[in-house]
Amino acid sequence: MYYKHVQIENLQVGVRKMSIGNTLKKYFSNHAETAEAHFDPALRTHYYKTTKEKALAILENYFGNHGTYEVNAISQEHGEISVNRTKGKKVFIVATVIMVRPFHTAIDFSVTTESIMPFDLGYSTKVIAQLYEKVNTELPLIDDKYRRA
Repeated sequence: MYYKHVQIENLQVGVRKMSIGNTLKKYFSNHAETAEAHFDPALRTHYYKTTKEKALAILENYFGNHGTYEVNAISQEHGEISVNRTKGKKVFIVATVIMVRPFHTAIDFSVTTESIMPFDLGYSTKVIAQLYEKVNTELPLIDDKYRRA
């Protein structure tokens, strides 16, 4: 009886598990994107204690001042920035910023790596991890346990 109770408490509703198929897709694809209930914890949506405008400004500043990125378009209205990386591996990035409620803003990334092969061996996932690492230094991250509070 106690075991069943603990088992139910530890289930995460809506989060998919990482299966062999999902692992293969991660490495044998040239695209990765974040989602609320992603099977890979590194690719789950990050939430920050900030406004949509400030988050967009930080992303715009980062991509604009970084020598390897070229900003294609910025839509303040839709909260999106599209970027190409011009040096190193060619990468196309779309960053989406959504204000869920006051001072509770979600940032998602969609990354596609351009290559001769139809896969990038997880490079797109690494780019997303690097982008989140940079944003985490600039904005206060909301911990997972407080997301729905």
